[in-house]
Amino acid sequence: MLKIAKERLNELYAAIAEAQALVLPLKKAGEVNYGAWAEGVEVSLETLKTVKSPKDMFFPQSENMMKFKTEGKNIEIIDVRGEKTPTVLFGVKACDYKAIEVLDKVFLADPVDTYYQSRREATTIVTLACSKPEESCFCKAFGIDATNPMGDVTTWIDEAYLYWQANTEKGESLTAVVSALLQEGGEAEVAAQQEKTTAILEKLPFSNLDLSRFTPENLNELFNDSAWEEMSEACLGCGTCTFVCPTCQCFDIRDFKTNEGVVRYRCWDSCMYSDFTLMAHGNSRTTQMQRFRQRFMHKLVYYPSQNDGLYSCVGCGRCVNKCPQRLNIVKVIKTLGGKKND
Repeated sequence: MLKIAKERLNELYAAIAEAQALVLPLKKAGEVNYGAWAEGVEVSLETLKTVKSPKDMFFPQSENMMKFKTEGKNIEIIDVRGEKTPTVLFGVKACDYKAIEVLDKVFLADPVDTYYQSRREATTIVTLACSKPEESCFCKAFGIDATNPMGDVTTWIDEAYLYWQANTEKGESLTAVVSALLQEGGEAEVAAQQEKTTAILEKLPFSNLDLSRFTPENLNELFNDSAWEEMSEACLGCGTCTFVCPTCQCFDIRDFKTNEGVVRYRCWDSCMYSDFTLMAHGNSRTTQMQRFRQRFMHKLVYYPSQNDGLYSCVGCGRCVNKCPQRLNIVKVIKTLGGKKND
């Protein structure tokens, strides 16, 4: 294991940024989100949860896919994709790293989404272990170890040092770039921090949610449960939960005309919206209850049944913090998961 003194972190960032683009949590206007590093920015590794997850790196909120030019009956298709800049994504927490695994299974499955793939392959992910989890965190319920988030490089931080451990070839290559700044040591400090954080995680109110009822065998029973109606009554359909969620992957594709031709783009969408998947004949989910149910059934039953038990929720707690009506996934799990099968 290697380490670097906290007061030298700007040197570390500069060394990485000299070799590759560097994206990490930055504080702007009182909020923390991922952004490009430059001299003078305010880095905030201590922030537990960025407002938005780093999924933007691979699945942007909006992106152009292609352009069209027409002359008479001739149509020219213009590929807008270019070579992706090698990038280091720094400071990713365990829940957000697990979320990338969820997205990988969607966008890298056949047929591969080449837009996502090119960004993913160009990025080295440096994770950061949690040391001060909050009450809204429940990654432990989904089997995620917040003290050892993996990635290409795993880091830990305390009052004095950032500790560094390479896990993959990408991680080893990055380590070689910054090796002059790193020194040996840190095993005992990291082990002590992991033990302390694990004790905190055990005491969090949502750490031991009961997920045993959310299985493919109970699909019909869960789908028809009368509790959905009551839980969804106060839902505003605002989509906040989907836009802060690190695993939501729904998108819309549209064309718009410009003076230079037609641009096709895609952008995030939400299954909580009444016009989601709207077609000429109407919408297959016509009530907010149906849309509410779809969101949580997908995360807890549909997705894991198709992906070897991997849930499409990572317990980051962003929806717990942001839902204006407190209709988050924890409420769904506690309401439906606590019922006994007949």
